[in-house]
This record gives sequence, structure tokens and C-alpha cells, in this order.
Amino acid sequence: MTARPPLPFTKMHGLGNDFVVLDATRAPLDLSEADLRFIGDRRFGIGADQILVVEPARAADADFRYRIFNGATGEEVEHCGNGARCFMRYVRDHGLTDRDTVRVETMNNRIVLEMTPDGRVTVDMNQPIFAPAQIPFEPTGLAPRLVNGFELWPLANPADPAQVVEVAAVSMGNPHAVQRVENVDTAPVAEVGPWVEAHATFPRKVNAGFLQVVDRGHVRLRVYERGAGETLACGTGACAAVVAGIRLGWLDAVVDVDTRGGQLTIAWDGIGHSVRMTGPAVTVFEGTVAFPDRDCRFT
Repeated sequence: MTARPPLPFTKMHGLGNDFVVLDATRAPLDLSEADLRFIGDRRFGIGADQILVVEPARAADADFRYRIFNGATGEEVEHCGNGARCFMRYVRDHGLTDRDTVRVETMNNRIVLEMTPDGRVTVDMNQPIFAPAQIPFEPTGLAPRLVNGFELWPLANPADPAQVVEVAAVSMGNPHAVQRVENVDTAPVAEVGPWVEAHATFPRKVNAGFLQVVDRGHVRLRVYERGAGETLACGTGACAAVVAGIRLGWLDAVVDVDTRGGQLTIAWDGIGHSVRMTGPAVTVFEGTVAFPDRDCRFT
């Protein structure tokens, strides 16, 4: 068996949501789901919430293609706001572009990334999606409660139907179920997050957000992410939470979001407008990783 050459990588994070970034702009990467799980494994590999792959654009009006793989499962996923900021920092720092603004293709969308003078990155996250079929969300048989004209849907715990939470359903290119809590420090994220994530009304599962409103321009947020559990920060989750809070009449158009990993600023001017997310992106270290010849953990 011919040994596989070591793979260069860059380890990055956005507010503690950590990534391994791989450059496939010069040659395609032939990585299996087992390879990706190995990279994401925190004991046997590098360790990451997600693996980001930079590829050449397919469309003439885009600068790059951006692919995202879950570090725990190896499956390709739709979108990651914290990862998008790291993507921008990576392509600038590695000389792949000298532009302050780049247009990037994702699995199901097109996003615009912009370096700001203070070194943070602003991501145009496109317009939020509310149509249930497009989230996707299947609320057949549920009766929502309208707040400020927007739906809060009752979800019952399949294992304990007496336990019901109200969620706002929003897609930011990936599905989110946002519930309001009095205090994120005491919110039952580890208990409620898993059954909301896997709830039958969300056929592709869902990211479960727990939102505490401090005031109209300031919130606190924890997110239990699909396939990853609770992370230190979720960019799309922050966008979805603010969008839901604005639709429900709780928040103004610009909101600071405190996550466990740090702060994001989310701006949304309402229906018909894109959501804009601004926050940091940090390079931690660079190196190469050697793949094991055979390891049953990753088959």
C-alpha cells in the first residue's frame, strides 16, 4: 500500500467555533467521510467542529466555492457563518485574493464576504427563509401562537409529551428552531437541545437556539447544533435568533449577540433584506496531518 502524503491544513476559529481549513484551489482533494471524521476527531486527528474546503468557483460571477463538512460525521452541510468569516481570513492571508470583498458559492447559496478596517469580517448572509417547506419544517397538526404576526410553534418532547417548548422556525441556509429563555446560564440546553434537534417536524434535523433578550439591542445565545452538540458560537444561529426576535417584536434592527465564545453583531432591516453578520476570525496554527493506513475508528 502506498502511503498517502501528509495533508497541509490551517486551524482557525470564530468565537471558539473551530475549523480545519483545506486548500483545494490548486488540485481537488480526494477525502472520504472517514478521512473527514479522522480530521475532526479531537483525540486521534486534529479536532474541529467543521472542516472547510476552499475550491475554485464554478460560476463566472463568483470568486471561490466554499464547502463545509461536519467534523463529527464527515457529512457535507449547507452553511456556517463563523466558518465563512474564517474562509475570508484564510483566502486573504494565504494570498488567494487581495480583494476586500469576495463572492462565494456554497452548497445551496451565494454569500458575500467583506474584510472590515478593524480586522473583523462581515458576511452578507442573504435573506432569511420562513416558508416551512424551504426550511424544511413540517408543522402539520401544530397550531402556532402568533406574536407580532409571527409564528411560535409548540414542539412536544416525544419522550415526554407534557414537555412543550415554543420555537420560531427560520432558515439561514440551514434550519434553526429558536426558543426564548429567561437566562441562558440556567437554560436546559443539554436536555432540550437533543430532542429539538431530532424532532420529527424537521426532516433534516435542526439547530436548536436558546435566546435570552437582555434589551432591544443586546441578546445572549446558546446553540445546540445538528450533529455537533452545543458549540461555543454559531453564526447562522445568531442570525436566525436575531431575525426571529425582530419578527416577534422583541429586538431592534442591529443587535449585539453574546455567545459563549464572544460577541457578534447582527443587522437586519426586515423582509426583503439580507442579514449581515460581523465578527472575528482567528488563525490558531498551521501544519500537516498524516492519515493512518488503517484504523477501524474511521471506517
